[in-house]
Amino acid sequence: MQNPSEVESLLRGAALRVTAPRKAVLSAVHDHPHADTETLLAATRQRLGSVSHQAVYDVLRALTDAGLVRRIQPAGSVARYEARVGDNHHHLVCRACGVVTDVDCAVGEAPCLTASDDSGFTIDEAEVVYWGLCPACQSPPLGR
Repeated sequence: MQNPSEVESLLRGAALRVTAPRKAVLSAVHDHPHADTETLLAATRQRLGSVSHQAVYDVLRALTDAGLVRRIQPAGSVARYEARVGDNHHHLVCRACGVVTDVDCAVGEAPCLTASDDSGFTIDEAEVVYWGLCPACQSPPLGR
């Protein structure tokens, strides 16, 4: 992750008070892309020692509301968080192991923002999830 002054700068730039839990959670999200709250809680506790579940949930909500973190929730999955924000990228999700990987828009700048019928909406984001099997899950088990 970025150095501590970069984390503080991100928080200040989003008009958020700089606190130890916010710095720790934001660093954890940067260090663990697409992590669930339990993973982020463990990473935050490793940095700070004691921190409650509720404190981590509250920080994740504040970071998401401020646009520093993006919350994604593929169908059938728990919520996950990532620090890659503002570029309208998409995700690949493995049906077998659940690993999530970023994928850029296929052509040009966010072509998926042009809907066949926008019904009068001003579209500013599209969420595309590609499902399949990751390379590790495509490999047959040893001994077969």
